[in-house]
Amino acid sequence: MGEKTEKLLSILKLQPVVPVLIVDDAKSAVLLARALVAGGLKAIEITMRTPAALDAVRAVAAEVEGAEVGAGTILNAAHWEAAVEAGSKFIVSPGTTQELLDAAADSEVPLLPGAATASEVMALREEGYQVLKFFPAEQAGGAALLKALSSPLAGTLFCPTGGISLKNANDYLSLPNVICVGGSWVAPKELVAAGDWAGITKLAAEAAALKA
Repeated sequence: MGEKTEKLLSILKLQPVVPVLIVDDAKSAVLLARALVAGGLKAIEITMRTPAALDAVRAVAAEVEGAEVGAGTILNAAHWEAAVEAGSKFIVSPGTTQELLDAAADSEVPLLPGAATASEVMALREEGYQVLKFFPAEQAGGAALLKALSSPLAGTLFCPTGGISLKNANDYLSLPNVICVGGSWVAPKELVAAGDWAGITKLAAEAAALKA
């Protein structure tokens, strides 16, 4: 577990914001990922919420120099296997099940498992996990809850995701137990649809400049 934790940390420490993307076609995913990398956001999460998601992961992994692509919204072992086969460097889940933990244990690819309560964090700590996704961040209690957890659950690091924007990102990034945040605001649907890759690079650069 230690080696996989270090592998995950090396990816999450690349930047203060990990883009969380919903993509509709693999071609635009490559252009989008290049725009994000150009702005300083190398670690990219592509969520498995569309039919094109796996092809997008595969294309970004193969064609975008400097990108560390991961797969999000992984819900079961079949999702895991498909995402890893497509080239995912890390796996993200909104929550945690025993099936996912078993799949992660048999894989060299690190898992960023989701948790929203102290009990869920404690259960994952017992499994050896030190880095967790806090989701849905704003709805589950926001930065105030993570601040409250920082002392009794010291040693656990979080990547909060859900409801985070440029306006409130620093509320999280200023906490000692937050390593980065996840956000979709760096790739607005309207800019992707318009092919405004320069605009996305600008948003990525703003996010990359946040205090990590």
